Amino acid sequence: MNREFAPERLNVPAFAAAAASLEAADPVPDYLRLVAELAAPAPDAVVHWEATAEERPGADGKSTPWLHLEAETTVPLVCQRCLSPVDTLLTVDRWFRFVADEATAEAEDEESEEDLLVISRDFDLQTLIEDELLMEIPVTPIHDVCPIPVQLSSSDEDFQAAEEAKPNPFAVLGALRSRKPGEGK
Repeated sequence: MNREFAPERLNVPAFAAAAASLEAADPVPDYLRLVAELAAPAPDAVVHWEATAEERPGADGKSTPWLHLEAETTVPLVCQRCLSPVDTLLTVDRWFRFVADEATAEAEDEESEEDLLVISRDFDLQTLIEDELLMEIPVTPIHDVCPIPVQLSSSDEDFQAAEEAKPNPFAVLGALRSRKPGEGK
């Protein structure tokens, strides 16, 4: 029997038992939280993803569902050097092991090398894809070579002129100290 699986309501136990896989190319605008991080609209950008499941023997000898997720997209982020859009490749290649509940996930999280998720019969795979892509956004995206000259100074000529016109506070103090008592106030 060929079974259809929907990424927005994925029956994880059945998906893993069937050793099934899903793949798609979704428009980036479908991922609203990702879109909120972009420097510019990306109507033509696409998230290519593939999810493959399998069952592996668990520590207790019972079958445990595992999910391998691969995703990739290129999106415009803000270059932290020139503040213009920079196309940035985001890639995900991660394994997830499913556990019975949050308490189990919390208890096993410290010792496990893989990421743990709570098993569900209506798991939202697209939310997981978006979460993983968001975590791949670099802290400081930058161009290799910025397309516009980068101003490396934080001041301008007017600022410099105003600074030079100010008297040095230590010179003012020195002048006050050198006055003789009784000279002008």
